[in-house]
Amino acid sequence: MQDDNLLIGAIDQGTSSSRFLVFSAKDFQLITYHQVPIKLISDQAGWVEIDPKAIIDSVVECIEKVSEYLAEMGLSHRNIKTVGLTNQRETSILWDKVTGKPLYNAIVWLDTRTHSTVDEMLAKCNNNPNYLKMECGLPFSTYFSALKIKWLMDNVPEVKEAIKENRCAFGTVDSWILWNLVGDKSVHLTDVTNASRTMLMNLKTLDWDDYLCDFFAIPKSILPQIRSSAENYGSINSGCLKGTNITAVLGDQQADLVGQLCWEKGSAKNTYGTGCFLLYNTGNDIVYSTHGLITTVAYKFGNEKPVYALEGSVAIAGAAINWLIDNLQFMEDIKDCEEIAESVKDTGDVYFVPAFSGLFAPHWNATARGLIIGITQYTTKAHIIRATLEAVAFQNLEIVESMNKDSGINLKMLQVSGGMSKNKCLLQMQADLLGIPVIRPSMTETTSFGAALTAGKTIGLWDLKDQKKIPIYNETFYCTITEETRNNKYKKWNKAVKKCMGWDDSSEPSIS
Repeated sequence: MQDDNLLIGAIDQGTSSSRFLVFSAKDFQLITYHQVPIKLISDQAGWVEIDPKAIIDSVVECIEKVSEYLAEMGLSHRNIKTVGLTNQRETSILWDKVTGKPLYNAIVWLDTRTHSTVDEMLAKCNNNPNYLKMECGLPFSTYFSALKIKWLMDNVPEVKEAIKENRCAFGTVDSWILWNLVGDKSVHLTDVTNASRTMLMNLKTLDWDDYLCDFFAIPKSILPQIRSSAENYGSINSGCLKGTNITAVLGDQQADLVGQLCWEKGSAKNTYGTGCFLLYNTGNDIVYSTHGLITTVAYKFGNEKPVYALEGSVAIAGAAINWLIDNLQFMEDIKDCEEIAESVKDTGDVYFVPAFSGLFAPHWNATARGLIIGITQYTTKAHIIRATLEAVAFQNLEIVESMNKDSGINLKMLQVSGGMSKNKCLLQMQADLLGIPVIRPSMTETTSFGAALTAGKTIGLWDLKDQKKIPIYNETFYCTITEETRNNKYKKWNKAVKKCMGWDDSSEPSIS
């Protein structure tokens, strides 16, 4: 009989914050959590960094605070049976294996400084952006880790010296957290979902690929060992959870796929956060997109066969709302967004393409830059705020269209999560533009929930075979506009997207 007080913990390290959440193993409900903001460092246009020490310090602080909260609730941190870890992907850290100190700040996934590095790599393959796609599933882009590693090797003397002396270790954020939090600070591991975002892992072998490493001239000696998403990574080495095992590691979007219960081939979810990430479960089949999507590992549970996914990534979603707040002072708080957007009946024919760092899927065009068009004397900030929400929905429509073409089957519904999914105005826009139901679960913390579910599976608490056993209830948004209206709006959007391309002609070529 399962202990009613049994708890599962989840570390959720994201772009803008770190969190530690605790779920009940009995009824899957969120018990408590703590969140610490993460400061993004942007000293130059296109550069986005994080202090690696701030990452691990914030994670430790969250764990200790949650222990206090549990005590206040009459519970104990000792009831936390195991911990799952989920993290922002692609963000790259190099550190000294001897001292454990970072050799440079973490270069964040949306950082675009590696344009020249991308050009250098493209020159080696006749400017074919999909040259390595059959091996790693990914196109050349500033997005992925190999380009960030290459830039660090070429531009940071401390990195060059550490590699020469075999002192350099690379990791995505999961690896950095494991190194600091598990064992004696020598555990150098990652999981298949995070490794699949580097351009260095072979999708078929699920191991570092000699050809890919040679292509980027990245030594395999700096890379972590690749493990499955569901196994024992070792025990936490200090603090209130000392001795507790971390038994799951997944990239944040893959964890969300698990947490949204998208375990069957053909199911899909979309996360609305800083960016948007739409994943479509393709089962045990590796499906290569011909419409601008990427192929990635969805998850691998222990010795079970890997599950793959098609993914479409939108660089700027919630970040566009933050831009309206921080740079234009259009509102004081993101909570005001929905009310202001709904104060007008439409966008007044204003369209906003938030291509601050180019466009991700399905365009993969780094020459694009942000564009607001259709402004008249009638336009107010409410119209622009509403156009910003609509831009998020339009970008996701583009990705769903690509997924429908690649799979040959039209998506019948879309499950959603993430901070922006709290905005009902946005989700109604999304349902209108997609023409299919948009479903928001009652469990809003689906990313961390996915890490907790996977950790519980690893230690045998459940098998993750029957979604009906997970008590998650949904709110559904249905389409309220005609197909003609939808098509007319989409034509205007496509016109705006074309106009924003080619602005920064120093950037990498687009991917057809």
